[in-house]
Amino acid sequence: MSKKIYIISSVEDTHREEFVANQLVEAQMNPSLSQKMRHDDIDLLYTYKNAFASDNEPLGGIKGNEVYITLNIARPYPPALRRPAYPFSPRAIESLEKHIQELIQLGVIRKVGHN
Repeated sequence: MSKKIYIISSVEDTHREEFVANQLVEAQMNPSLSQKMRHDDIDLLYTYKNAFASDNEPLGGIKGNEVYITLNIARPYPPALRRPAYPFSPRAIESLEKHIQELIQLGVIRKVGHN
């Protein structure tokens, strides 16, 4: 039984070391922290590593916190919808479309309806 625990611990230590080498390579910790505090911080970061952004998950890995926004498009229209459309430059439109496509690819927003 103790060999299994030792093997699991060894595998976890290897994963933790890879995490520190790959993900925390540019991290700067306060030099006034004790070794135990640094170790505890690294353990905390490793435990919740899926919550942070990485190369594979640029916005972090938290899923399930969806927000549903109901738009009021019935009469009487809200004051913001009564104004005429603000004209954008072609460059601004291109930039906005690019940003929206990035958000769609990252899974932050999704296309709804038939627009």
